[in-house]
Amino acid sequence: MFDFLDSGQYDLLGAFWVTVQLTLYSAVGSLIWGTLLAGMRVSPVPLMRAFGTAYVNMVRNTPLTVVLVACSLGLGQTLQITLGGGDFESIGFRLAVLGLIAYTSTFVCEALRSGINTVPVGQAEAARALGLSFFQVLRLIVLPQAFRSVVAPLANVLIALTKNTTVAAAIGVAEASALMKTMIENETSALFMVFAVFAFGFVVLTLPTGLLLGWVSKRVAVKR
Repeated sequence: MFDFLDSGQYDLLGAFWVTVQLTLYSAVGSLIWGTLLAGMRVSPVPLMRAFGTAYVNMVRNTPLTVVLVACSLGLGQTLQITLGGGDFESIGFRLAVLGLIAYTSTFVCEALRSGINTVPVGQAEAARALGLSFFQVLRLIVLPQAFRSVVAPLANVLIALTKNTTVAAAIGVAEASALMKTMIENETSALFMVFAVFAFGFVVLTLPTGLLLGWVSKRVAVKR
C-alpha cells in the first residue's frame, strides 16, 4: 500500500524537516517583529502608531502567496537581495522565512494587542506615576501579563504558520507540499495514500503543539 515510501526515491523526512525549520525560524522572527508592532500600535507617538496600524492592515489583508512571490521576485531577483548568498535553494528558503515573518507578525501583533487591552489601565498609570517611561511600563508590567493571557491565540497563530509554510513551494522551497506535488505526479495509482501520508505528517506537527500550548495557557493564565 505504501510501497512508494520504501523505494528510497522520496526524502519524506527531509521535506518535513524543511517545513519544521521554516516554522521555527518564522515563529521566532514573527514573535519579535509582532511584539515590536504591538508596541508601536499602543505607542503614544503618533508616527509609530500610524506606521504600525498601516503595516498590519496592509500586510494582513494581502494573500500570503503574493507576499512570498514579492519577496522572491522583488527582493531576490530584481533587487538581488539574497540575505547571505548561496545557492538557489538556500536563498529561496531565507526569502520564504522573511515573507512568513512579515505576514505572520501581523497576527502576532493583533493577538498581543488584545492581551495588552486586558491589563488594567490603573497598573500602567501607577507605573507612570512612579516615573517609569512608556517603554519601561510596556516591558516590565504590560507585556509580561499580555503574553500570559494570549498563549492560546498565539498557539493558533503557530499552527496556522505551520500550515502556511506549504505556500513556500510557490517560490521553489523544497518543503513537504513541494514533495507532495512531485509524488502526486509520479504516483498516480496511490493518490489517496500520498494525501494520507502528508495529512498525517501535518497532524503530527500541529496537534502536539496545540495540546502543549493549550496546557501552558491554563498554567500561566492571569487570575483576575
